[in-house]
Amino acid sequence: MEKKKDKKMEIELTKEEAPGTYANLVMITHSPSEFVFDFIAIMPGLTKAKVMKRMILTPEHAKRFSNALQDNIKRYEELHGEIKSKSKNDPHQPFKYRGPLPEA
Repeated sequence: MEKKKDKKMEIELTKEEAPGTYANLVMITHSPSEFVFDFIAIMPGLTKAKVMKRMILTPEHAKRFSNALQDNIKRYEELHGEIKSKSKNDPHQPFKYRGPLPEA
């Protein structure tokens, strides 16, 4: 029998996307068919924040993203120690957020 050759996917990172985008807050909403991640930059002294990137994932990919993030945090903490939250705010504190409603 002939072995199937593994197909490799090439992932392109453009010059424009390579520097990345800074965000220090993410607001997550969902509907039955998608999760919406709004990555936001809050700057000190300003009363308005800006959504820098919006990512929309299927529920399956959102779960895979969550699992991958948890795995990476675990590995990071094994190398560098526990990540401690410096925020005294409740992570569920409401913001004036004009994004999609949780249920579409």
